[in-house]
This record gives sequence, C-alpha cells and structure tokens, in this order.
Amino acid sequence: MSDWHSWAAIVVFVGAYALIISEKIHRVAVALGGAGLMLAIGATDDVSAFYSEDSGVDWNVIFLLMGMMMIVGVLKKTGMFEYLAIWSVKKAKAKPFRVMAMLVVITAVASALLDNVTTVLLIAPVTLLVCERLALPAPPFLIAEVFASNIGGTATLVGDPPNIIIASRAGLTFNDFLDHLAPLVAVLVVVLVALCRVMFRKSFVYDEDRAAEIMALEEREAIKDPRLLVQGLIVLVLVVAGFVLHPVLHYEPSIVALLGAGLLVAVSTADTSEVLSEVEWPTLAFFAGLFIMIGGLIDTGVIDEVSKALADVIGTNELGGSLTLLGASAVLSGVVDNIPYVATMAPITSDLVHTMGGGDHVMWWALALGADLGGNATAIGASANVVVLGIAERNRQPIAFWQFTKYGLIVTAVTVTISLGYVWLRYFALG
Repeated sequence: MSDWHSWAAIVVFVGAYALIISEKIHRVAVALGGAGLMLAIGATDDVSAFYSEDSGVDWNVIFLLMGMMMIVGVLKKTGMFEYLAIWSVKKAKAKPFRVMAMLVVITAVASALLDNVTTVLLIAPVTLLVCERLALPAPPFLIAEVFASNIGGTATLVGDPPNIIIASRAGLTFNDFLDHLAPLVAVLVVVLVALCRVMFRKSFVYDEDRAAEIMALEEREAIKDPRLLVQGLIVLVLVVAGFVLHPVLHYEPSIVALLGAGLLVAVSTADTSEVLSEVEWPTLAFFAGLFIMIGGLIDTGVIDEVSKALADVIGTNELGGSLTLLGASAVLSGVVDNIPYVATMAPITSDLVHTMGGGDHVMWWALALGADLGGNATAIGASANVVVLGIAERNRQPIAFWQFTKYGLIVTAVTVTISLGYVWLRYFALG
C-alpha cells in the first residue's frame, strides 16, 4: 500500500465517513462528493466505477430498489398499508410493545424468505401508519425492524446479498444455510425482542383513547381501490415467486423487480409520473456514491490488504481463526458495506478452508454471521439501514446517525457474542 493513491483513498473515505457521522452535511452530498474525489485523484476511473462487477456501482442493488419502490408506490394508493396497519394494531390490542414485537417477528421471517431490503420497503409504510394512529414515535419501531431484517436475512441463502456470494463461492445450498444458521437466527430474534423491550421502553406509551378509536375501526373501509389492489398483489406475488425461484430461473432480483414494476404500471391506471415520484432518488444516489467510494478502496488495494492481514492473523488455527473472522467481519461490515467486503474476503476464505480441509466449513458460517450481523452496527452498515433512513426522512421522521448507531452497537455486540458462543459450541465443543 505504498502507492499514494491508496493513502489518498483512505483519507477521502475516512473524511467522508466522519462527515456522515457528524451530519453537518447531508449524507447524499457527502457520498457524491466523496465519489467525485475518488475519481478525481485516480483511485478509480469511469470504467471501474460504472462497469466493474467487483468495484463499481452495484446496479443490481440500485434497480432492485427502484423496481420495488415503484411497486410499493402503486400499492400505497390502494389503501393496503392502512388496512395492514389497522389490522396489526387490533391484533396486538393496540399495546405498543406487542405491536413492535409482532412487526419485528414478521420482518425477520419475511427477510429470510425474500431479502432484507425488499422486506423493509414493504414493512416501513405499515409501521409509519401504525405509529401515526397510536401517536407513537416512528424511529424506534423502524430501527427495530432494520435490526430484525438483517438478523432474519442471515438465516437463508436469499436473505442477504453476502449470503449469495458465499453460497456461490463455497458451493452451499439453501438447505445448508437453513441447517447451519436458521437455528441460531431463531434465538437471535427472541433476544432482539427482549433487547427492544429494554432499549425502547420509553417509547411504549399506551394512549387509551387512541387505542379505543383504532379498535373500533373496520380495516376493510381503508381499501380505496380494490381493482388496483388485486392487480398490485398479483404482481407482488409474481415478483416474490421470481425471487424465491432465482436458483431455477436465474433472473437477478433487479430484473424481476423491474419487470414487476413495468407490468404493474402497464396494466393499472396508475400515473407513471406519480409512481416515479415515490422512488427514493436521494437514497439511490447515496448508494451510488457509497459504492464508488468503496470501489476506490478496492481498486487501490486497501480492502485487499486488510483482508490479507486478517488471513495472516487467522493462519491455520481453526478455532481462533473462525472466531477472529466472525468478530473482524462484524467490525468491518459496520464500517464498509458488507457486499464488497464479502466479495473481497470470499476467495481468501476459500483458500483458508482448503488449507484446513475444505468442505462445508465453519469458516464460511463465521464469515456469513460476521458480515450479516455486523451490518446492524451503524446507520450505513447494510443496505436495509440506508433504505429505512431514507424512508424515515421522506416522511418527516428523520433518524440521526448516532440515534441509530447507539442501539446498533448494542444489538451487534450481543448478537455477535451469542454467535461466537454458537460457533464454538456447535463446531468445536460438540462437533
């Protein structure tokens, strides 16, 4: 890392990260400014930034978000989210903690079946309406759902993008993830609900009058356009089926989402300009800038040096190596997006696994757990975090960087500690 480009890229990234944390300048402006500086100093170039699968903008993420945001924009007009909000509150007897617990469990399960970004895009509008009806602050509920989405997404191959990269490199199947990670994730979701009861206890203010008003409502009356609702639900089911059948159809989730959005706009009466206005364009711009900044670190060899240093520390010590990999991955994934980190670390992990005997190795599960759970640590640690922050800001319920991170660090510390114990117990003490 003797090249000045490497050190310049580190300075740009650290400076941008500091500005995002300080919130003195809007995070979108910082990300785009940082991306521009990475290009200006030659840490990356236009070909790498816009066309490289390894270090460029991940267009699959961008267009997956865009497609799903358009679908959600159409469904908003039907009254479906109001219906779900009233239904969920009535099921929970309008008790705030029960509402949060129910939303956390639903988010975790949905994130395992779909992916965490799609899940928060669908759950967040319901949450905002629930909080409005009960006169509750939305940020604690949204933050809890982000944690649930990242934890739940850890359980399956399709739940979190890093898992797809790991499965491809290691030759792991959907059932492998269920066998090795789902039992732990079930425990972590229960732990998360308990943590939420403590962390957000001041938000659970029960308003008896509000509760009585909602319990008296008939949720079916919230549906404004039944025909559009049916069309939207049919398209949503087809999109979800496309996600689940990815191993068979081989269509990227971004293509499935765009096809679904295009079909829904084409067959419905929804106005195209209105649908496009529902897209969180600042969030997409933030992702693009962040990808380019991280790409600068990849192209200058910074990420590779960090990964190799981690591999040198691990050596051939299987127990110490797996625990170190899990913990270090959690820390690094809280700072940089876990997708490029796992993409860089996967070939190094493959070499370590080969050296230690190959096969269905604990190292892969350590990498997956660290990268997925570490995404909860900071407000920009995972894609779902950034998406929810954008939705919250758009709905005038802004979530500050440290407001998210102070809870994220607690959840990450607890879940990673439990995961370290799980890895030791299952693969070494009992294995």
